[in-house]
Amino acid sequence: MNCVNRRYGRAGAGAASGSGHRVWHTARVIVRLAQERDFPGFLALAAEVEHWFGPMVGEPGFHDAVNEHIRRSTALVAESAESGLVGGLLFGAKAPVFHVHWLVVAEGGRGTGVGRALMDEASRRFVRGPGTIEVITFGADHPGAVTSGARVFYEALGFTPAEAAEPGPEGGSRQVYRRPVT
Repeated sequence: MNCVNRRYGRAGAGAASGSGHRVWHTARVIVRLAQERDFPGFLALAAEVEHWFGPMVGEPGFHDAVNEHIRRSTALVAESAESGLVGGLLFGAKAPVFHVHWLVVAEGGRGTGVGRALMDEASRRFVRGPGTIEVITFGADHPGAVTSGARVFYEALGFTPAEAAEPGPEGGSRQVYRRPVT
């Protein structure tokens, strides 16, 4: 279990008014291995992003993937005392190419360090170099690319855009991102 108290700078009223004060928002989450009891939380997260990824909540294949990652101990969740489950990650921990199979942060938790905490914990638990971590995210022209912040998020973590991937189930463009691991 990893407890993360993450700060990120987001200009608040003080910065906008020129007072020189910066408002810091903090997300306090616990990142841990997912358990069977977390399955409904994964479905709730999936429901928030189906408009970008296509159907998941009612799809047996998605249910099977979540349950399999939980059984293999390659699923992580981020919990907040205030909000409950605020993020989930399904990870492929087979070297030398590791895969982020699914990473979702609840809308209210985006931009607060929850996604970074999940990725940091996945790297700590599962990744041994040398190798590469790969993720398939939205293509640059996908409506969710900007709204979700996914491309900027992965780039901030040191991932670089690579080749195009097959379109997502909703027909939107996708792109592979990679980060080398030493």
